[in-house]
Amino acid sequence: MKKTLCIIAAAALLTAGLTGCSGSGEKETTAAGAGTETTAAQTGSGTGETKAAGQETKKIVIGASPAPHAEILRAAADVLAEKGYELDIKEYVDYIQPNLALESGDLDANYFQHLPYLESFNEENGTKLVSAASIHYEPFGIYAGKTSSLEELPDGATVAVPNDTSNEARALLLLEAQGLIKLKDGAGLTATKNDIVENPKNIKLYEVEAAQIPRSIEDVDVAVINGNYAIDAGFKVSDALAVEDSQSIAAATYGNVIAVQEGRENDEAIKALIEALESDEVKAFIETTYEGAVVPLY
Repeated sequence: MKKTLCIIAAAALLTAGLTGCSGSGEKETTAAGAGTETTAAQTGSGTGETKAAGQETKKIVIGASPAPHAEILRAAADVLAEKGYELDIKEYVDYIQPNLALESGDLDANYFQHLPYLESFNEENGTKLVSAASIHYEPFGIYAGKTSSLEELPDGATVAVPNDTSNEARALLLLEAQGLIKLKDGAGLTATKNDIVENPKNIKLYEVEAAQIPRSIEDVDVAVINGNYAIDAGFKVSDALAVEDSQSIAAATYGNVIAVQEGRENDEAIKALIEALESDEVKAFIETTYEGAVVPLY
């Protein structure tokens, strides 16, 4: 298993290098009180303690995608401060490193993924990470590249989709909902390109690491983009050619979770983190900031 994790970690570092990020592709900030953000030095693993205004403050080290996850966490900082906690946020630009860091104990939790991806990661890598709570849902969208509408898609159009198992299935379901392809009965959330039984426009799927899709959009006709990466790239839900329906199987399944090591779901610090994220203050922040691109699940 160690050999497998090392290989994956090496691949993740290469991916981070290709995105133009330095080092490990990780950015660390400390969020505490009034939504302020200051640069923090590297700290040890696990929940630590720091001194603030002469009082002992417990620290929660959490990994997150830059947008919207790290932004939402910073919005929760004031609520957590009232509970005696400080957030040490480490930002990641891929889907692999934050799970490896959580498994190794370098993080107390992470916040960037939905449950199907987490379960798939565990199965493929022998990790034992679990969901402590589902916080929000980010609808997938189809965004224009070289073609400005779905009706104008040419025969043989190239469509960019995520290349990981669970997110590609979700992209295929959205394409099917628009009548662009048809999947075999029962394919559902495990669908792959091999399950396509009808493809009237002879669409060619361009499978790309999810974080890279916004950068590839000018090279394809249209792209199916994860909500967080669309936000990070400056796309708005109102710009999308199509968006997942709120009543779809995806909406019911792909809530973004707080992931922790198995057995830590009921830790005091994790409970405090979840209570802060589910507060009225954070809910209001999400609804006003993202205008439908991020939907609270509480």
